[in-house]
Amino acid sequence: MSTYRPSRGRAIAITGLLVCCTVLGLAGTDLVLPAVPGLPEALGGNIEQAQLVLATFAAGTGVGLLLFGELGARLPHGPMLVGALVAYGLLSAAAASSSSLSLLIALRFLQGVAASCAAVVTPGMVRVLFDEQGALKAIGALGSLESLAPAIAPIIGVWLLHHYGWTASFHVTAVLALFLAGLVALAVRVIPRVQGNRSRLGYWVLLRNRTFQRYALTQGLSLGSLLAFVFAMPTIFVVALGGEMRDFIIMQVLGISCFILAANLSSRMVQRYGVEATIMGGSLLSQVACVGLLFYSALDEPRVWVIWLLFMPFNFGFGFRGPPGFYRALQASGGDDARASALVVLYVMLFTAAATASLAPFVTHGLLPAAIVATLLGAAGIALLWLMPAMEED
Repeated sequence: MSTYRPSRGRAIAITGLLVCCTVLGLAGTDLVLPAVPGLPEALGGNIEQAQLVLATFAAGTGVGLLLFGELGARLPHGPMLVGALVAYGLLSAAAASSSSLSLLIALRFLQGVAASCAAVVTPGMVRVLFDEQGALKAIGALGSLESLAPAIAPIIGVWLLHHYGWTASFHVTAVLALFLAGLVALAVRVIPRVQGNRSRLGYWVLLRNRTFQRYALTQGLSLGSLLAFVFAMPTIFVVALGGEMRDFIIMQVLGISCFILAANLSSRMVQRYGVEATIMGGSLLSQVACVGLLFYSALDEPRVWVIWLLFMPFNFGFGFRGPPGFYRALQASGGDDARASALVVLYVMLFTAAATASLAPFVTHGLLPAAIVATLLGAAGIALLWLMPAMEED
């Protein structure tokens, strides 16, 4: 791990640039979300295949996380990030030229691989840029800023779809990725180099570390529960419930607002109640919301505004447990931040991809299947928090 620590102003500027790179990777899903219900009409195929446009991106991200996690332990992060952003931009341009849904699905997998790099390098750099308490606050702020993508990107995606068609979101992603690649290339001299663990055992050490796995797996299950639910909701609102995309946008804005508030309060919760109580409390709050959605979905005609209200504590819960859970995983890795970050986000993407793919045949059946999947993932995360060993409180 590098011992270089720049001035506060420069550290904030570097963090801001890295956040933009990470947000763009997340926007690769959220910008496309509004277009998913209409892709079969534009490219052929059916709505089940259209859902795979989301699932394969998540799966590709998972593969990329492993790749860049290993490369990040061996190579300078700056040039690696530049190369990944250039690839992401070119693949986005290629996706906009797709002539079939099958081709788009294949390109989305490769997009996901390229988009994953920033998620690997950013947490380790944040740990270098700030002290421990500052890093915990920065990760909470980082999560808050990154969470704006699911709230804002679908709104932008709806506008682009309405005015320019389904290809517009891919063109915008291509331009932004190449622009950010240029900025990172210019800033590479002042971006700290994080020295990873070059052990030949690589990921095996972390896979055998049950304490690390406790935080990594439960982070993946918790966020995977939330994302799988979100990915299904555009089609559920528009197709299954006969509503409008506006219903989804309002749900996202409310949910993300709750997450941002909770994420920025999480460091205070940790100081007052401790890390473990904050992680468990947030997980339980999200699970209560999932169970509420599950019972409410059994009604014949669920009201949209009730779904919005139940979605809010779902996000509050993850906002409380997300930042300390992620930071705890980095601590438990013994300094192997690149691989640790890769595995945490890999678990998120794999759980999300598997849940999204499993929901695809049922996504037009209403709210119940999505609520069931979200509840099962959340319950599994809480069980692992009870069963696996925790780090000792400081």
